[in-house]
Amino acid sequence: HSVSRLVGSPPGYVGYDEGGQLTEAVRRKPYSVLLLDEIEKAHPDVFNILLQILEDGKLTDAQGRKVDFRNTIVIMTSNIGAATISKNQSFGFSMGDETGLSYQEMKDRIMGELKKVFRPELLNRIDEVIVFHKLTKEEITTIVDLMLKRLREQMVEHETAIELTAGAKELLVEKGYDPAMGARPLRRAIQRHIEDPLADFVLGRSLKPGSTIIVDRKEESPEDVDITVVEAPDAPPEQVTVPPDEPRDESDSETSDEE
Repeated sequence: HSVSRLVGSPPGYVGYDEGGQLTEAVRRKPYSVLLLDEIEKAHPDVFNILLQILEDGKLTDAQGRKVDFRNTIVIMTSNIGAATISKNQSFGFSMGDETGLSYQEMKDRIMGELKKVFRPELLNRIDEVIVFHKLTKEEITTIVDLMLKRLREQMVEHETAIELTAGAKELLVEKGYDPAMGARPLRRAIQRHIEDPLADFVLGRSLKPGSTIIVDRKEESPEDVDITVVEAPDAPPEQVTVPPDEPRDESDSETSDEE
């Protein structure tokens, strides 16, 4: 089934005329970037297709058409070796702790895990294997700003802005940072510590357009947040200038006296 979705259904099956999701997309746009996330979870038959792409640079779909992949960049991501990385809390190029591993030692361990999962003929046709460092707290803080963009866009629809103090961001980093899982718990931390209290706060209140909601970390309860609203200042009343009375023309008055 997985292969049929990529290269198309065989003759006589439903979807034969539609083509495969992979082959049809590359056939229409050969200069593409193909991203395969968590490739270790793919069906073994998918690896046979990848082997054909990396070896021949072409792939034949269910209708017999050859699709050229020579101008396509194939990127595969994997979490293989994540358990090995999580066991070493201090991960980097140089380690001050003797119990830690250097980057090269960590890469060698992960390459050993790759050889257990993928076949050698597939690994030998991959141009480069890149081992990433674990996310640091500074990088998690940057991800917090990116993930809060969606919340800010929602508040703009209500003509309201939202700002988080450094303490509130620090709370999200503490609750959403996991060396083993990366930034995955961050979305849940934002929902639990920001979105849910914000919904309870806004519910039943009438916010003036242009107001700003400030979210800060409570000093007496560091696990909770404190929400305040800075309302937009009322517009001053518009001053209406009354033009002065026009001076009376003296020639008109003299004419009226003579009459």
